[in-house]
Amino acid sequence: MKILVTIIFILLSVQLPVLSSVIPTPHGMKVTLRTPIVPVLSGRKHSPSESITIVSDKKTTFNNLKLDFQGTTDYRDIEEVAIYTSSNGKEFTETNCVGISATKGKSSIRIPLSCSINPDTINLWVGITLKDSINLNHKLRINLTEISTNNGTFRLPAQKDVNTGMHRIGIALHCKGEEGVSTCRIPGIVTASDNSLIAIFDARRENARDLQGDIDIAFKRSIDGGSTWSSMHNILDMGNWGGLPQRYNGVSDACIVKDPITNRIFVAGLWMHGALDKDGKWIEGLDEKSNYWIHQWKGKGSQPGIGVKETCQFIIAFSDDNGITWSKPRNITAETKRNEWWLYAPAPGQGLALRNGAIIIPSQGRDENGLPFSNITYSLDHGETWSASNPAWKNVTECNAVELSNGDIMLNMRDNRNRGHIYPNGRRICVSSDLGMNWQEHPTSRHALVEPTCMASLYRHNYLTSKGGKASVLLFVNPDDYKTRHNLTLKASFDDGMTWHKQNSILFDETQSMGYSSITSVDPQTIGILYESGLADLVFIHISLDEIMNSPKNANYKSSNSKSK
Repeated sequence: MKILVTIIFILLSVQLPVLSSVIPTPHGMKVTLRTPIVPVLSGRKHSPSESITIVSDKKTTFNNLKLDFQGTTDYRDIEEVAIYTSSNGKEFTETNCVGISATKGKSSIRIPLSCSINPDTINLWVGITLKDSINLNHKLRINLTEISTNNGTFRLPAQKDVNTGMHRIGIALHCKGEEGVSTCRIPGIVTASDNSLIAIFDARRENARDLQGDIDIAFKRSIDGGSTWSSMHNILDMGNWGGLPQRYNGVSDACIVKDPITNRIFVAGLWMHGALDKDGKWIEGLDEKSNYWIHQWKGKGSQPGIGVKETCQFIIAFSDDNGITWSKPRNITAETKRNEWWLYAPAPGQGLALRNGAIIIPSQGRDENGLPFSNITYSLDHGETWSASNPAWKNVTECNAVELSNGDIMLNMRDNRNRGHIYPNGRRICVSSDLGMNWQEHPTSRHALVEPTCMASLYRHNYLTSKGGKASVLLFVNPDDYKTRHNLTLKASFDDGMTWHKQNSILFDETQSMGYSSITSVDPQTIGILYESGLADLVFIHISLDEIMNSPKNANYKSSNSKSK
């Protein structure tokens, strides 16, 4: 009997890649297994893993399912398995649990079920509970081996493809409503000098909406490579500044960067005080009961000038103890924003430090006509003073940057022209050799790195060659689609962004989400990605360098599993 091998997960509208197998079953039953490409998450009650669709031509009562975890790194990672029904098999919801069982460290379990069909189709999802502290380098495999019904017990053959049912493990840093915060969005991450990880994000306390609102830049910190995280604390919180409530003092779109010379960590954000009307004029009398809303990118929500009642403010704080404590916010709007610009803001994610000591914060704004642009904000004195470069391009916004081998800065930008277009479609790429005084379009601009018009992350990771020399790879993450924000994919380039080979691409989360991400080096052999997922507001995963370096062009790569010294 042939199996349908189409997976549609969380209301996706296109066909997605899946791992599947053919399962013969007797007595008129048809079984379809679907393995979504998603991490199984610690920090979520039951994280979706496998979808099972059973069609029977007779009345069937299900007694139990048997699952084994052969191929899982450590069975003790799994604490509990639950089975849920789904109305259409496409969407996992924790509403109708029909079976649950603790695993107790066993390599297989039998889960009693309370469900039946007459004759009909039943859609089941396997939900996994992982332990709270977990090794993110581990993998998890779910195998359905047996179905027991009133019509008999059916044993399923072993899956030939070792990747069928296989999942990487991740951490849910925030699910909606946790810690008194409605939604967390806009991730950024950096590795501090003591190898701790600092994750920053918008803590949107009342709802998921963008500015203006009760939003602070918050952080969580990990001292074990991301296996566990601290509770949430604020970095940029303007409180009731100027006599206005917090919902009219929001801070959003933060960028984090470490100075490797001083080890100081900077976090920049955009502060919006009060609100402007449709004509760009300050609104008096707003209070806690007011519901007026305007966005800094919407209409005349931010205007020329540098005053708090004219335009949104570029603020920055720092930490000298690896993210444990933070300075008070400092306003650098007057240093960086040209008076005629409508808006000047950091671009979310992570900045970079150049080899010459300059600190770079990718940034964005609206010009004298209100049109969006991308550029960089930089400091040549370790954050004492800051300057803004010229715009790199127009009708572009959120951007990330890297330093190329020749010392040039490459700026990778979200381009509004891509929205919904199959061709041309690609990130706008520009380079500068003079800190953004002048920009040149890169040969790959609009010809590579497809996007649905969304924030993306670009990062350089350093590693050792087989001979002990130093090398690096450019890493890029975004939703790999021209239209829909799904299929979060990591791509790698070994030639300063001139080519991005498919064999070095890793699809790690196919769910539909807002799709923002940020990359860091956990250690020389491990990449960490903090991103927005359909599974949780914020998810953190590891991807090993061995997994990325899947190319014959990388013969000099020194694998962590290599015996060479």
